[in-house]
Amino acid sequence: MLVFLLRRRPFSTASSNLYTRYSFTPPPSLDKPNNRQTPQHSSSSADDDNKRSKKKKPLYRPPSSLDHQKIHKSDILPPFDFRFSYTESSPAVRPIGLREPKYSPFGPERVDRMWTGVCAPVVDPTSTPTLGEGKTSAAELEAKRKKMRERIQGQELTTAERLALVETCAKHKTKRQINLGRDGLTHNMLNDIHNNWKQAEAVRIKCMGVPTVDMKNVCTQLEDKAFGKIIYRHGGSLILYRGRNYNPKKRPVIPLMLWKPHEPIYPKLIKTTIQGLSIQETKEIRKKGLAVPALTKLAKNGYYGGLVPMIRDAFLVEELVRIDCRGLERKDYKKLGSKLRDLVPCILVTFEKEQVVIWRGKDYKPKEGGCFLMDRESFDKSDTNPGNESQIELDEK
Repeated sequence: MLVFLLRRRPFSTASSNLYTRYSFTPPPSLDKPNNRQTPQHSSSSADDDNKRSKKKKPLYRPPSSLDHQKIHKSDILPPFDFRFSYTESSPAVRPIGLREPKYSPFGPERVDRMWTGVCAPVVDPTSTPTLGEGKTSAAELEAKRKKMRERIQGQELTTAERLALVETCAKHKTKRQINLGRDGLTHNMLNDIHNNWKQAEAVRIKCMGVPTVDMKNVCTQLEDKAFGKIIYRHGGSLILYRGRNYNPKKRPVIPLMLWKPHEPIYPKLIKTTIQGLSIQETKEIRKKGLAVPALTKLAKNGYYGGLVPMIRDAFLVEELVRIDCRGLERKDYKKLGSKLRDLVPCILVTFEKEQVVIWRGKDYKPKEGGCFLMDRESFDKSDTNPGNESQIELDEK
């Protein structure tokens, strides 16, 4: 038995005959220094020289606000005041205070415009006009933007071209989409629109939440700030066309905001007492308003385009209207109340218990017309019926 184990014992490398019988060559990692062949050594040294001669790829460095990449005056800046949100803020409403110092959200020395705490105006408000040169008015800036937009748009699209673009932007054709949420049309969203226009002639925009209460304002600001044209609208879905003469290499320079500025302080929406009523009458109206059956319940990130005409119809027979906003953030239904106050118009009563209660007032007169759009809009000159806009749908859920 001992002889058999000795015969089965593995041989050492020195006494092994695998080299001669099977022409076995060990790999370089197992080879001893004295057994290495000179050709292999020369080839490895050549590889080392090639690796040394190659330049190393620089490591990725994320963008930082400390990089002073100043935008020069020669660059094409769009001729409008830079704001964080163009649909949720109005130049006509002036704040009563600021929540933070006037730090520019574009970063230090990156934009040649002064930040006032609310916007970065085209014309410096502290500058004084020289002799023979007056300050640029809002009408002149609007005319300049209109002229730029007409030059970019060029000849109007035909019906066949428009339907072909709408077909290419359908959900079953492309996944490209820009979501417009509670902040509305933000400044950085303009850059996203131009980036999408590099790859396609039109881009699909999905509008959700509080901005959809006033869709006319959303459509107006999109066309005015992006210099595009809306060629299709169904509910909160839009298709924005870039124009025939649009050149991505000559697009306007839109500096990005590095952070979201704090909202300024505005006057209170709900006063202690309603104008024209006593304290006791105000308490009674608030208590009665919370007990009124809800007109509708708003879904989060829903489409509220039909809310204004619904409230106007309700005011024909009811004095108080309650809107159930459970599930929405407090700042969302506060923005909703401020929009309804101007669009309906109405008087805000309370925001308690996640409800928006509004009062039509003593001398209520129904407002004719309105600032709202129909659910589907026709963009064909020959089509007089908005319902026959086209057979193409965007696969709305």
